[in-house]
Amino acid sequence: MDEALLRSLTPGVLTVLVRRGADFAAAEDAVQDALVEAVRVWPDDPPRDAKGWLVTVAWRKFLDATRSDTARRRREGRIDEEPVPGPTPAVDDTLQLYFLCAHPSLTPSSAVALTLRAVGGLTTRQIAQAYLVPEATMAQRISRAKRTVSGVRLDQPGDVATVLRVLYLVFNEGYSGDVDLAAEAIRLTRQLAAAIDHPEVAGLLALMLLHHARRASRTAPDGALVPLAEQDRTRWDTAAIAEGVRILQAALARDRLGEFQAQAAIAALHADAPTAEETDWVQIVEWYDELARLTDSPVVRLNRAVAVGEADGPRAGLAALAALDDSLPRHAAAAAYLHERAGDLTTAARRYAAAAQKASNLAERDYLTRQAARLNSRPRD
Repeated sequence: MDEALLRSLTPGVLTVLVRRGADFAAAEDAVQDALVEAVRVWPDDPPRDAKGWLVTVAWRKFLDATRSDTARRRREGRIDEEPVPGPTPAVDDTLQLYFLCAHPSLTPSSAVALTLRAVGGLTTRQIAQAYLVPEATMAQRISRAKRTVSGVRLDQPGDVATVLRVLYLVFNEGYSGDVDLAAEAIRLTRQLAAAIDHPEVAGLLALMLLHHARRASRTAPDGALVPLAEQDRTRWDTAAIAEGVRILQAALARDRLGEFQAQAAIAALHADAPTAEETDWVQIVEWYDELARLTDSPVVRLNRAVAVGEADGPRAGLAALAALDDSLPRHAAAAAYLHERAGDLTTAARRYAAAAQKASNLAERDYLTRQAARLNSRPRD
């Protein structure tokens, strides 16, 4: 199965469905289902017109879903058309939906993907980028999860670890992406922390607060990205930092270290430094070592390489970076930064330009492009 072909056809198929009258979210779900059907059917019976086949199947999926939704709404309307007398309590079932989508019948990765799509509001592309997989692969995963839970009773909530993973990814998309979901993720994590006495829940809440405290300083008035070392620290939310540190310290005191507590500890060290030059990079590297042990994540090792470059010099950072796959997100950006600090400005400019082409959002792309232009315009010897 040619995943590149499926990815190239997806936008066109989606456009056709929208032009025919489907709303975007429903059209996207229908296209996802059609992609899964293509993966199942095409190896044995490839179509002559791939795009036409996908349009036909996706439109049929959309019509089936619309009819099913209309019938459901009619049934619900007949059950109770009049509200119960008396005041109506304000109830927020969002967190409960997170737990229900994290159903025990699903694998953790499928549960996270389904929840992000169905409840978190992220697109399939955003979820695929978070998991470092092709969009078509993630579409298949989400569709399989939908089919799995369609025939089971949603009366067995999933585990806390899966829900924490979902909240973490929703926050990250809201913090660094194009959709503002960070405040909602913090709100739900506060609810979870109030309901469950768990050090990793506290660790995640602390991590969110510490990152969110710096949000006002992350962009310039024109929307340009401002890196951490150049941020105006007087604009950081000191009350949020103090709350995050207090929550983190209480969690660490329980001696049940998890990845969110380790990440929060790194964020706290950044927040504690009066200036970028006073950052305790040696201790940050030690926390990255703990985090790498807990997660074995290549992204963690990438961030650790940058921290090593700050603590032990750029050559040491480049040596740590060399051990990692250069296809990792932000690998080129990290290499550019370390090469610039090492004095290799030609290589740094080339890496900045390459990183800009791979950037996941416009602000990051613009920042990396400006870094490449800055180095390329320097006086020649």
